[in-house]
Amino acid sequence: MKKFFKFCFEKWWLPIIFWFVCCLTYGLSEILKTRTFGNLAFILFGLGLVILVSSIYLFSRKKWWTGLLSFGIFCGTIVVFMFYAIAMFFVEQETPDEWAKNLKIPTNIQLDSPIEFGFNAHLPESITNRPIKQKDFQLYNSFQPGLYEFDFWTNKIERGTIYLKAFEITQEYALSTDRLPESSSVKVYNPTDSIKKFGTTAHFTIYEGDWGQPYAARFEVWFKPDNGEQERKLFNKNYKIEGWMR
Repeated sequence: MKKFFKFCFEKWWLPIIFWFVCCLTYGLSEILKTRTFGNLAFILFGLGLVILVSSIYLFSRKKWWTGLLSFGIFCGTIVVFMFYAIAMFFVEQETPDEWAKNLKIPTNIQLDSPIEFGFNAHLPESITNRPIKQKDFQLYNSFQPGLYEFDFWTNKIERGTIYLKAFEITQEYALSTDRLPESSSVKVYNPTDSIKKFGTTAHFTIYEGDWGQPYAARFEVWFKPDNGEQERKLFNKNYKIEGWMR
């Protein structure tokens, strides 16, 4: 291993070539937008930055010019990457998300609208404590479109966790799969036959779409038992929703 690092660092141009390959890979990942490839490219990008620290080794060997070249590329890359990250942040903020622009809302299915939650800390008791005689699900709009909370009413159920899956109805496209199950999870337990309410204490986000571009989504309530038994779907309901403007 020592010989390997010595070989790479003494040949000052090797880290620089590797660095440009890493930059090319990262650039391709930004174009292709493939998550696996993007993760690999990001790792290589970070590794390339570390390798450029070979300038320290070159300075220790009194190879001043090659050390300065390597160090200059390292510092320049950090500056460029910072400007790129800032620029992309503002571009994303100003570029509308057109994911839902051409989606049609079906007219042959029942679609409910989320109840407005707004900036109030609590919904009126007439809504949250209304008499429920059977299993039910209610979605609430939080303080911005795309941010939601929910209540779920159920009778006897063992200890476990409920969470949501959501799908755009016309294309059966799974929504916010990376974060939704965790951000919508709620612990449940009801040993009686009486209906009991369970709900979120913080909002979760549907990222697909934009403000003012409603579309039809099916929300499914799934249950994961604490005893390790197979997960199962408990309920589903259709809503007209909007995505969060990023």
